[in-house]
Amino acid sequence: MSVNLSIIGLSQSGRTSVFNALTKGSADLNAHISATNIGIAKVPDIRLEKLRELFSPKKYTPAEVRYIETGGSVKTIDGNMLNQIAQGDALVAVVRAFNSDAVPHSEGSVDGLRDMESLFSEMAFSDMVVIEKRLEKLASQLRGAKAIERDKLEEEEALIIRLQQALENGTPIRQLVLNEYEQNLLSGYRFLTQKPMLTIININENELARIPQIEAVYKAKFSGEGQNFIALCARLEAELSELSDDERSEMCKDFGISQPGLNRVIKESFALLNLSSFFTCGSDEVRAWPIRSGTNAQKAAGKIHTDIERGFIRAEVVYYQNMLDKKTMAEIKKAGLFRLEGKTYIVNDGDIINFLFNI
Repeated sequence: MSVNLSIIGLSQSGRTSVFNALTKGSADLNAHISATNIGIAKVPDIRLEKLRELFSPKKYTPAEVRYIETGGSVKTIDGNMLNQIAQGDALVAVVRAFNSDAVPHSEGSVDGLRDMESLFSEMAFSDMVVIEKRLEKLASQLRGAKAIERDKLEEEEALIIRLQQALENGTPIRQLVLNEYEQNLLSGYRFLTQKPMLTIININENELARIPQIEAVYKAKFSGEGQNFIALCARLEAELSELSDDERSEMCKDFGISQPGLNRVIKESFALLNLSSFFTCGSDEVRAWPIRSGTNAQKAAGKIHTDIERGFIRAEVVYYQNMLDKKTMAEIKKAGLFRLEGKTYIVNDGDIINFLFNI
């Protein structure tokens, strides 16, 4: 499945540096405000690395996340770019918390918490514009509605007014409790504050040792469902992304960090969307397939090919840790750890699956 995340942030926050580090790209840091950058990041997964060592495949394919970085803040971009942001499955917001004489802040001082408030205000304003237009249209439709149509229109109007009131009170739509019917009703709107959001707090190198404390401050201030915070130094991450594995590991040690911060960003992007992975393994390829948590075996088969979903017979399933422990399929079967599952089996994160099908 395609996983798309939109990178947003105020001017001079380090959006493009984060994008380049995530995607190993080379987007111009001084590009025009209307520039849009698109790139792919591989999802780091130690389980897949272990499976590659075990199977020695010709091809190795991690799960991927697609990042779209749009120049300018929400209030300064045009409608087409705003729509592009709205198409993302989730948002990655970059907030500036670093000081630099070479890069002055547009507000005259660095205050990440203030900028976070500004970013939310921009997104809330964008959603309010959509809400007001929809309420005007609903009012017009209700005036001429037949009795059979009126109930549904009134239900939608009540829901939209509820969203409006939440935003006016400073509550993003993502934090509202919505039932399945309400979620389906809103699916076409693509409200910005409804999307899951990961905020990257872009700090100076000399604050790396304080990452847990910095993240805790933001979480306490902006706690809520569907959002998380990761502090990192985008400039350092951009440098790390250009190094070999050994060089990167050595540089991380020098700065007292266990891994690049962007590994956390990619993993958290995945988790924020409630995604998990199953694996297909063999001498030809070892591959991770991202799916929504709770997906059944037949639907998971469709991620590989629609023909496999359509002709699904059963799934041969081995859990990752069992494969790692037993090494071979013969030992797996001998230990009774090989399973045959049907269409309705809910795929677990880490399942190794071979699908049997007939078309």
